[in-house]
Amino acid sequence: MKTPTRLVFAWLIVVPAMVSAQPPAISTSQVTQTQLEKSRDTRLARDWGLRSDEWTRYRELMEGPLGIYSPNLDPLTALGIETRSDDERRRYADLQVQAEAQRVEKLLNYQRAYDAAWQRRYPGVLRVNLPDAMPGSVSLTGSGRPAVFVRDDCHACDQMVQRLQESGTEFDLYMVSDHTDDARIRDWARGTGINPAKVRSGAITLNHDAGRWQSLGLAGDLPAIVRQVDGQWQRQ
Repeated sequence: MKTPTRLVFAWLIVVPAMVSAQPPAISTSQVTQTQLEKSRDTRLARDWGLRSDEWTRYRELMEGPLGIYSPNLDPLTALGIETRSDDERRRYADLQVQAEAQRVEKLLNYQRAYDAAWQRRYPGVLRVNLPDAMPGSVSLTGSGRPAVFVRDDCHACDQMVQRLQESGTEFDLYMVSDHTDDARIRDWARGTGINPAKVRSGAITLNHDAGRWQSLGLAGDLPAIVRQVDGQWQRQ
């Protein structure tokens, strides 16, 4: 009668161990989250013209040293930098040129709509250009024409701008100041005699400097006329 008792006791000990060896169940929420992430990655890859394996490689690259040194790199630039063959390098360069062309076209379309809206609402007011889309950006984009940097308390600046306007030169004017008040630039432009028609037509643009002059690192005081030559900004 004692042997059955021992067998039952041994069986009771083994059963919990067998149960604990079962793999943990995967919750419905985990499956749903995984599906959402996969769907998002598929959509993002398609937006950049990439295959799913290329998007996965981009994600892996940004988790390594490249992502630490350059955390805001777009997929095409990141993959282009880390190409493994000339064919890959050409492919990403072509994709990036196409993407940049589309981006610029969208910006220009919106700028035209913005200009038309300004003319409808404020036809008699000098327009100061919209600030950069990216906060903190102080880069200067080459437009093929001179960029003129001035201060609002500078008689030499007034004279230079007047001479440029009288010569028929089209230029982008940047007001170097601690202030970001559009009215301040408009008042200065009126006092300097800038033709409102030229501002409305875009022949002359009025812009806040937003740190651009300092970013150029050029010697000398204001006023300054600078132009982009072979990719480098030079004082004229």
